[in-house]
Parts: sequence; C-alpha cells; structure tokens
Amino acid sequence: MTTLNHTGVSHTVFRLLGIPGLENQHMWISIPFFISYIIALFGNSLLIIVILTKSSLHEPMYLFLCMLATADIVLSTCTVPQALAIFWFHAGEISLDRCIAQFFIIHCTFISESGILLVMAFDRYIAICYPLRYTAILTYTLIGKIGVTIFLRSYCTIFPIIFLLKRLTFCQNNIIPHTFCEHIGLAKYACNDIRVNIWYGLFVIIMTVVLDVLLIFVSYVLILHAVFHMSSQDARQKALNTCGSHVCIIILFYGPAIFTTLTQRFGRHIPPHIHILFANVCIVVPPMLNPIIYGIKTKQIREQAIHMFFPNQE
Repeated sequence: MTTLNHTGVSHTVFRLLGIPGLENQHMWISIPFFISYIIALFGNSLLIIVILTKSSLHEPMYLFLCMLATADIVLSTCTVPQALAIFWFHAGEISLDRCIAQFFIIHCTFISESGILLVMAFDRYIAICYPLRYTAILTYTLIGKIGVTIFLRSYCTIFPIIFLLKRLTFCQNNIIPHTFCEHIGLAKYACNDIRVNIWYGLFVIIMTVVLDVLLIFVSYVLILHAVFHMSSQDARQKALNTCGSHVCIIILFYGPAIFTTLTQRFGRHIPPHIHILFANVCIVVPPMLNPIIYGIKTKQIREQAIHMFFPNQE
C-alpha cells in the first residue's frame, strides 16, 4: 500500500456500504426510508401545485414555502433512491465523479434550505412589525432576486470544494461506510494533506448555516419584542400562530443537523451506525414532515388542498 501511495494510484470507483453493522437489517430499514420518500414526494409536490395554482396563495410566505418544498424534493431524490438501491440490491458502487456530484447537490440544497428558512424568518418579521408595508416591501421582483441569491450563495460556496476534492489522490480505501457521499467523508480516504478541505468546510458552515441560525435568532427576538408590545391579546395570539409552523420547521431542520455534528465531533464512543442513521434523519425526516406541518397548521393551504381533492365539498 505504501508503494501505491507514492505511485499516485487513485481510486476512481467507490463502494457505499449503507449502514455499517446493520447490513442484516437493511431490508427492514428500507421500509421507513421508502415510506418517508413517497410522503416527501407527494406532500411537497402537492404543496407546490396548490400554491402555484391558487392565486390567493401567491403571497411571499407561500412562495418561500414553495421554494422550500422544491429544495426538499431535490434533497430527498438525491439521497433516498441511492440508499434504497444499497438496501435492496446491494448496488453501492459509485464513481468518483458521481460521488462528487451527489455531495455537491446535497450540500448546495442543504445550504439553500438554510437560506430559505432565514428568508422566511425575515418574512415573518416584516409581516408582524410592518404589516401595512408587507406587500410593498416583499414584491415579486424582490422575491425572485432573493431566490436567485439563495441559489448563488450555495453554489458559489460549495463549488470550490469540487476542485479541493479533485486534487486529492484516493489511495487509502474505496469503501465508504455511508448511504451517500459527503465532503470530509470522502476526503479522509485521500493520501494527501486535507487540512485545506477541513478548514474550508468549516468556513462554509460558519458563513452559511451558523450565520443563518444567528440571524434567525435575531429575527425572532425582534418578532417577540414586537408581539409582546401589542395591546391586543388576540393580535398577539394571531401573530404567534403565524410563526408556529416556521418555528417547528426550523427545529426540525437544524435540530438533527446540530445533534449529528456534535456526535461526530464528541461522540467517539457512539457506534458508527448511530452516526449514519442520524445523518440520514437530517436528509429524510424534514422533507417528509415539512408539508405535513404546513398542511395541518396553515388554514389556507389545508382548505385549498381539500378543495382540490373534494371540489364539491363546501
């Protein structure tokens, strides 16, 4: 192996193992994965159709929700079918280029979702603190520019990692104990120095996800300050209700991600399959539950969805 390291031989094909230590349970594990994926596809597609076809829902909050649903579909489709192929057919072989492409889409979509949640917090801040200027501030033109900015931010921050990975020589191992490809998970199999990858990965997390969390926190501090200075109890209750769905999705999105990051950094005695399972929870659960949460808690979406399936029902 030492000889190989110096000759520059590099793996171009890798094998994803799925969930290491639970290979015998893969068929059973695939059941919740498959159900979650179907619910995510159906729920988010329905959400997009309802919002786009009903002119009464062409408001900033629902348009941002439509962006979130689109990102959820991309995130699920990029990961779950690959995992199911491993669970059902042991089809874990993946080329280096395809592995990098999958990582790129996953990370871009994750950062985009984080950006969308930040914008949705800003939307709630404007709606509650400046209700009379809400539609004047959040015009369709601005919403379009925000959507493009969110995409460009994720694309521009993740794109350099492609070159950071391409420069590496993968001569240590080609067996990846995971259901999908990720940056450091792939880079650690290189024989080169990967400190640049580690530091740049940390920089991306801080400048995107961590910054988004801080700004969301500031937004909700300002929102709560405005809400508790309202004179009417009904107005306070209505304002808090409009934020309920968004807060649930924020917790659902960042909660598992933060827990997974902490267990990877400090949970050295936690079995590897627990790490992999929680990483998959971050990918599978939010896309499945987001449309359910908004469908249940948002009256306008619920009514329009019911009317779509039961048009004659009053």
